[in-house]
Amino acid sequence: MDWVRLLSTKRLGRPANGDNALPLRTEFTRDYDRIIFSSAFRRMQDKTQVFPLAKSDYVRTRLTHSLEVASVGRSLGMLAADAIVQIDPALKNVVNPYDLGIIVATACLAHDIGNPPFGHAGESAIQEWFETSDIVTELSETERRDLIKFEGNAQGFRTLCKQLYVPKRVGLELTCATLGAFAKYPRASAVEDVQKTGISAKKFGFMQSESELFRELADELGLVRKPGATDAWHRHPLAFLVEAADDICYHVMDVEDGYKAGCLSFDEIAELYRPWLPEKRWEYGRQIEDLGRRVEFFRALTVNAMVEAVVQAFKENYNGLLDGTFDKELTACIPLSREFSAFKDLAKLKVYTARPVVEIEACGFEVIAGLLESFCNAIDIKANNLEKGQAKARTLLGLMPEINRDFTELTYYERTLLATDFVSGMTDSFAVELYQRVRGISLP
Repeated sequence: MDWVRLLSTKRLGRPANGDNALPLRTEFTRDYDRIIFSSAFRRMQDKTQVFPLAKSDYVRTRLTHSLEVASVGRSLGMLAADAIVQIDPALKNVVNPYDLGIIVATACLAHDIGNPPFGHAGESAIQEWFETSDIVTELSETERRDLIKFEGNAQGFRTLCKQLYVPKRVGLELTCATLGAFAKYPRASAVEDVQKTGISAKKFGFMQSESELFRELADELGLVRKPGATDAWHRHPLAFLVEAADDICYHVMDVEDGYKAGCLSFDEIAELYRPWLPEKRWEYGRQIEDLGRRVEFFRALTVNAMVEAVVQAFKENYNGLLDGTFDKELTACIPLSREFSAFKDLAKLKVYTARPVVEIEACGFEVIAGLLESFCNAIDIKANNLEKGQAKARTLLGLMPEINRDFTELTYYERTLLATDFVSGMTDSFAVELYQRVRGISLP
């Protein structure tokens, strides 16, 4: 892959026209601003990171998590740019630290923008509902897998390119470079077995509805296509940095939230930080009497050490990142990879299984299944002009932003995606409230 193409400023869905009237505000900066001011990004303030519907201001939401990931991603991008130029000085005028920093930060801002309410439990709830529904029997294999294997990353690409819609435009019209960095899993939901190798194929990154757009993106960036007949490519090199920024933040911050929520003791969390800290900094931190402040101090130093280790791994695997032969998590290639995994292991054991987390997740399964059933049925009744249930369907569709759409013009797959878009875009609180009202459990 070639950095000139990988850093394309062409906006997906329209020809490049160089209409930026403010040279210091680069195309990549405009991408960042478009994400920040989007409604989908704003809704993440009430979407689960670990503790759903948390009452504490301290506990992170998807919004604060994404801002932290963007901060780490910006550092990774800038430091990686410096490493690239060290390796190949000829790229000095092509690879700019500011540009790479803002590209990675923007992709990090959006990395969870397609996630449904109630965190990963929300994804599982959507998958399970479609697995047990007769709806998918009328779809093609790829369309069916889009739904029964529902994936927040693919929904995120759809959100950026379709849902945040302006007439005659492709969503937010982000640059190809930013969308390439965003695409951690550049493959369709149904691909050949030979294309399922490596971390880039662990999940899928776009639905059949956006397959043509993704092909356009891959062609513009010059992504390396994986051998096989179906749609699968090797990652944009910067997508590895986006993944690493997310990994660092959720490994370290989830256990910090667990400590603040009382799921972990200070000694348990301190043991995780210890391998990352120089002796002098460790001893200095131990002088901080307030244990909460001490945890924050240790966490800051730990994140810095992880950033440095990831950049070194990026540098050591640079050639493989460009030709597609490297396809692992960068955090798996750092010297303290086992100590890095220890954060997630402890979170799985004592944080993700905490009673408040599990109780709300169980609630989420019921809420999401109920909403999908209600709105899929309402859209189907409207599209087929069925007499039975017409009044109820009309009432339910009045709650959707697509109320004025002519559903008869859409395929069965497209109509189903409208319901999925609506439900997956909800905040936790709104989903619970709407479910209660639709089911008659509560009134406005």
